[in-house]
Amino acid sequence: MKTYLVGGAVRDQLLGWPVKERDWVVVGETPEAMEKLGFKQVGREFPVFLHPVTHEEYALARTERKVAPGHRGFVVHASPEVTLEEDLRRRDLTINAMAMDESGNLIDPYGGVRDLENRILRHVSPAFAEDPLRILRVARFAARYGQLGFKVADETMALMRQMVAAGEVDALTPERVWQELVKALAEASPQRFFEVLRECGANARLFPEIERLYGVPQPVEYHPEIDTGIHTMMVLAQAARLSNDTITRFAALTHDLGKGLTPPEMWPRHHKHEVLGLKALQGLCGRLKAPRHYLRLASKVMQYHTHCHRVFELRPATIVNVLSRLDALKQQSDFESFLLACMADARGRTGLEDEPYPQAQWWRRLREAALMVKADVLFDKGLRGAELGAELRLARIRAVAACKRRLMMESEASHSKSSAGFSL
Repeated sequence: MKTYLVGGAVRDQLLGWPVKERDWVVVGETPEAMEKLGFKQVGREFPVFLHPVTHEEYALARTERKVAPGHRGFVVHASPEVTLEEDLRRRDLTINAMAMDESGNLIDPYGGVRDLENRILRHVSPAFAEDPLRILRVARFAARYGQLGFKVADETMALMRQMVAAGEVDALTPERVWQELVKALAEASPQRFFEVLRECGANARLFPEIERLYGVPQPVEYHPEIDTGIHTMMVLAQAARLSNDTITRFAALTHDLGKGLTPPEMWPRHHKHEVLGLKALQGLCGRLKAPRHYLRLASKVMQYHTHCHRVFELRPATIVNVLSRLDALKQQSDFESFLLACMADARGRTGLEDEPYPQAQWWRRLREAALMVKADVLFDKGLRGAELGAELRLARIRAVAACKRRLMMESEASHSKSSAGFSL
């Protein structure tokens, strides 16, 4: 049995990245022979087997033939006659079409090493155009290796544009688009995913709510970058710096969808965009069948990110109302994720990428003060029902007001101390 390490394991090994999983191609064997060796078949569409000891995937060398639209319309042919080069030729990118034999010798028939060195994402063959899912994969690899400077080859981008124009991406299932989106959000530079999709035209087809943010101006005094689409990508990049959580990153991505719905005659102002965007957010999540927890946090960030920024000027009663609507007065909440998404929004502006965001610490302290008020104490005083709820709210407002006064005094003392140090 001839086995070869293939795909991502070879690519990342050559890049010096940690190899998370290893896939193998087997040349010259049959399913029956694999089973006799103790391998367990798991692939339904084509013969993939699990190693009896390591449980790594071993796939028989195969070719594919396009017979129907979409990424599922293929007939797979696996036989002992299929060569390693034929198997590698069906892969998406040259950097994924390399193999390594059991002695560590590299097999690179399509120039993967050259493209790794030149930081190029290039398709292997014209067969790339047969699978629209590969457009999303290219964009995702751009997001993964964006910090290394990887670019999409001109000829590959041209091919992707042709595929979009032909309507190929319209055949992708919502579940698969969402799956690729979440994977892209988990990468080091998730904004590159959308930048590549936008360049080939797929963003407008798959994520129109994001696409229509481009060209929409914002007040320059608050947004030096002006364009809402550019701002959104900057916010997503900042969210990737602050959190590895894809739910938080999704909330950062979608927080300004309402600005894409502002009538042009109102530009560059966006009155009530925090509320107007909810319908677009629900439409996006519904269309892609996103899990509820993604929609839940994104809705909170969309509605209350401006409240988060303005904490210094909010009344104590408003602060308690916001904390309540964010479910932050429960011990288990996604409040910290909310704060991180808001911090990403504040820093996702030209020249403000490393600015302090004291609002986050203020909200943490204010929440702690509100949580110190216990309902059981009021219950022991004989309060019940609506009367208990009203008194609990008033007690929390008083606690928040006292905490805010302390925070303001601390801030003034810190400012005076730093000013004195500067004058010296």
